[in-house]
Amino acid sequence: MKLWTGQTVSELGSVVTRTAVPLLALLVLGAGPFQMALLVVSASLAVLLVGLFAGVLVDRVRRRPLLIWADAIRAVLLFSIPAAYLAGALHIEQLYLVVFLEGCLGALFDSAYPAYVPTLIGVERVVEGNSKLATSASLAEIGGPGLGGGLVQLIGAPLAIVVDATSFVVSAISLVLIRSPEPARPPRTTATPIRHEIVEGLLLVSRHPVLVPLTLRSIMAHLAGSFYGVLYTIYLIQELHLNPILLGLVISAGGVGSLVGSLFASRLIGRFGLGPTLIWTATGASIIGVLTPLAGGPLFLATLMVFLPQLLGDGLQTIEEVAELSLIQGMVPDQILGRVNATLEFFSHGIAYPIGALSAAAVAGLIGVRGGIAIGWVGMAVSILLLVLSPLPRVRRPSDVGRLEP
Repeated sequence: MKLWTGQTVSELGSVVTRTAVPLLALLVLGAGPFQMALLVVSASLAVLLVGLFAGVLVDRVRRRPLLIWADAIRAVLLFSIPAAYLAGALHIEQLYLVVFLEGCLGALFDSAYPAYVPTLIGVERVVEGNSKLATSASLAEIGGPGLGGGLVQLIGAPLAIVVDATSFVVSAISLVLIRSPEPARPPRTTATPIRHEIVEGLLLVSRHPVLVPLTLRSIMAHLAGSFYGVLYTIYLIQELHLNPILLGLVISAGGVGSLVGSLFASRLIGRFGLGPTLIWTATGASIIGVLTPLAGGPLFLATLMVFLPQLLGDGLQTIEEVAELSLIQGMVPDQILGRVNATLEFFSHGIAYPIGALSAAAVAGLIGVRGGIAIGWVGMAVSILLLVLSPLPRVRRPSDVGRLEP
C-alpha cells in the first residue's frame, strides 16, 4: 500500500511535467521541431549511456535504496527549473541537462522498480500487483494532463513543474516508510567485471524465443512512437488548434481508458492468457489509433478524433503492458531481472527512441507534422507482426516457455 500510494502521487506529478515541459519549451522558450527532438534525445541518451550499467547495479545491490535516492535527486533537479525561471536565468540548455540527468536516474529507477515488485509481493501475484500499479498510472493520466494544462495556463509551465518535484519527494518518503524486509542479494563468490555481466544480460535476451520478438517489437514501436513524442504536442496545438486546456483534456482521456484497462487486465489475462491478450490489445489500439493522423475539420470534430484514440487506445495498451511486464517477471529469475529490464530499456529508449526523434524532426520538415504522425502510426501498427509471427500466440502463462536461466 505504501509503494502503491507513493507511485500514484509520483505518476500524477510526472504526467504534469510530461505536459508542462514540452509546453515550456514551445511557448516560453520558443522551441521548434528540432529543439523538441533534442529534448527527447536528451532523455534517450541518458538511457543509452547508463542503462546497461544500471541493470548490473540493480542485480548487485538491494533495490529499495536505489529507488529512494533516484526519487530524491530527481526532485532536486526538477526544482531547479522553476528556480531558474524565477531568477530570470532559464534557457533551453538547462532543460536539456535536467531532462538528461533525470533520464539517467529514471533508467536506474526503471531497472530497479520491476525487479523490486516481485520481491515485495511474490512472483505469483505480479499480474495483480502490476494491474494495481497500472491503475495508479491511469489515475495520473486522468488528472495529470488536465491539471498540467490548467496549471500552465494559470501560473505558467515553469511553476507547474513544482508539482512533479514535490511528487518525487512524496514517493521517496513512501519508500522509506516500507518496513517489509528486502532479501539480501546473493553473495558474490567471484569478482566478475561489469562488462562481463552486461554482455551476459545481452546474450540471455538474444537467445530467448520470447524475449527476442518482444525486444524487436519494442525497438520498432519506440522508433515509431518517438514521432508522437516529438510531434504530438505541436500537432494538436499548431495543426488542430487545441489550446493547452483541450490538450490536457485529450491526454486525460487516455487516463480514463487506462484506468478501465487496468481494472480488467487481470481478468482478461486469466481468461485468454498472457500472449494472446498482449497481441489482441496491441492490435485493437492500432486500429483505433488511425484516427489521430486523420484528425481535422471543425475544432470539435478534430478534438473528438484525437480524444477517442486516447480513450480506447490507451486502455488497450495498458492491458498489453501489464501482460508483457508480468510475462517477463514470470520468465526471468530475480538474480538477472535487473539486467534483462535494462537491456530492453537500452534498445527501446536508449537507441530506437532518439533515432526516431531525430528522424521525426527531419520528416516533419519535409512532409509536415501530420505526415510525421502518420508515419509513426504505420510503424507501430507494423511492429505487431513481430509478435504475431513469434511463439507468443501460444503462450498463456510463463511456464509455457520456461524460466530463463543465467
